[in-house]
Order: sequence, then C-alpha cells, then structure tokens
Amino acid sequence: MRIIIFLFLSSLFFLACQKKKTLEAPVPKVTPEATEIVPKPVAKKQSLTDAINDTINRRNTIAFLTLYGKQNPETIVLIETRLGDIKIKLYKDTPLHRSSFIFLTKTGYFSTTCVHRIVQDFVVQGGNSENPKTRKFRRKYETYTIPPEFRAHRKHKYGAIAAARDWEDNPKKVSTPFEFYFVQDKNGGHHIDGEHTVFGEIIEGFDTLEKIALVKVGNDEWPVKDVFFDMTVIR
Repeated sequence: MRIIIFLFLSSLFFLACQKKKTLEAPVPKVTPEATEIVPKPVAKKQSLTDAINDTINRRNTIAFLTLYGKQNPETIVLIETRLGDIKIKLYKDTPLHRSSFIFLTKTGYFSTTCVHRIVQDFVVQGGNSENPKTRKFRRKYETYTIPPEFRAHRKHKYGAIAAARDWEDNPKKVSTPFEFYFVQDKNGGHHIDGEHTVFGEIIEGFDTLEKIALVKVGNDEWPVKDVFFDMTVIR
C-alpha cells in the first residue's frame, strides 16, 4: 500500500513539474547585437513612368502626357513635304496637346501621314493616311483623346494649328491626338474659336501652306496626289 501511495505522489510531482516547464517561456540570452533596432526594409517607390507602363492609352492619357511633357519640353517642329517645308511652334500653355504632338512626332506616327483634307480659304488638315503603318500606330495607342485646353488668347488666326475632334457624341469637346489642321483663311477661322483647341502656329513656311491649299482634291476633299509629311522635333 505504501508503495502505491508513493508512486501516486511521485506521479503528481512529475506532472506538476512538466506543467511548470510548459508555462515558463525560455529567457533568451541578451547580446548587444540583439538590442539593436533593425529598420524595416523600405519599399522602392514606383516611378510614374513604371506606373503607366510607359505606353499611352485611353486610361492614363493625362498622367502619361504630363510626365512625357516634363521629359520632352521641345516646342519647335519641322514639317517637310514635297511642296516645301513648314516650321511650327507649339504653345506651352496647352501642355497636353503640345506633349501629345511631340510624342507622336518622335514615335514616327506623323511621318506615316499626309494631308487628307483641303478646304481652300479655310483649312488644310493632316494626320491621316491609307498607309498600313498609320493604322498600326492608331491601334497601338488605343485612339486616346485629349481634354480640351481652350485659352482665351489662342484664336483661330491665319497659320494657327488646332486639333481635330469628333462633333457627334462629344459634349466635352475632347481632341483627337492624330489629326490637326492649319487655318489657311487669312482672315482667320474665328467662328470655331472655343470649339477646337488651338495649340500652335506656323512660324515659317506660309508659302508652303498656300501651295498645299492649291492642290487638286477629289469629292472627299482628299488631295488627288498625296502630300506626305516628314516631321522632326527641332528644339
């Protein structure tokens, strides 16, 4: 009987010790290195260029053009044609349109296009063609549009450059980036002020503009013989 009691008491003592061990957390050895605060790794900030994938589309138009405009501040573009050259100046106070025009010039889009509409004593319009490369560019950039940048002092004067746009189902008057026109009327085209964004002007080559305006056109106002563009950003 004594042996049974002894064994029972021994078992209780052993279980009590085991329970104590499970409740007591081990105390780690403290070293100078262990007391140092290790800073959390700082996540690399994503650049705006990375954020918009470096490709313009209808969803990131403003962000892309704002960044591209800062990185590409040029305002002078040379347009070469078979009838002569035209040099244009883009306005800084229409930054999205300026940025878009520089972008499409540098990517080579405009150099695949030609004059596709002539209305004498009104406008010479360009930025389109039947070239398959033109269609490819438009598909690549998802036919993004540009918010209007109307400025009270930017009028449709002779030699002004403005952005074409759709007139139907376009209450915000957003511009197409691909097509533009020169005002060829020497009295200006002021009846469309506030309807299209004027974003630049001709500074050299008015004689070339007049030569283009005299080109024979078909019933669709497209020149019978194409007048292609070769565009270069100067400065």
